[in-house]
Amino acid sequence: MRALIQRVTHATVRCGEEQRSIEAGFLILLGVAKDDEEADADHLARKTVRLRIFENEQGKLDKSLTDIQGQALIVSQFTLYGDCRKGNRPSFDRAADADLARRLYRRYQEQVAAAGIPVVSGFFQEHMAVTLCNDGPVTILLESR
Repeated sequence: MRALIQRVTHATVRCGEEQRSIEAGFLILLGVAKDDEEADADHLARKTVRLRIFENEQGKLDKSLTDIQGQALIVSQFTLYGDCRKGNRPSFDRAADADLARRLYRRYQEQVAAAGIPVVSGFFQEHMAVTLCNDGPVTILLESR
């Protein structure tokens, strides 16, 4: 699994007329590979919640999402497994099928929420418009293995 984490002051995802938003926290684009398992979702969720990319009083990146009482907007993003090494059109052969991706996407969300983080979900397998204010900017790529 891959999580592209952006530290944000706010973020919104919209699908049609429905909109979901968070204030300060993480916008997380989550990709699931075809060989991922529940253990990968659990590991990545723990890593996400503990990730210290918020500034402390001295301006050092030392605080976690829990420390700042932040929120998480989690958006399924199979294109994180796009491979463009051959040609210009991405191949998504490594991306999980919809059933596995949905199951592990939910598992990851549940684990983040279980750590006390308010979670807002994107719209699985839907066309979405995502708006964010990347704070810093700070963007980190985490992988489960």
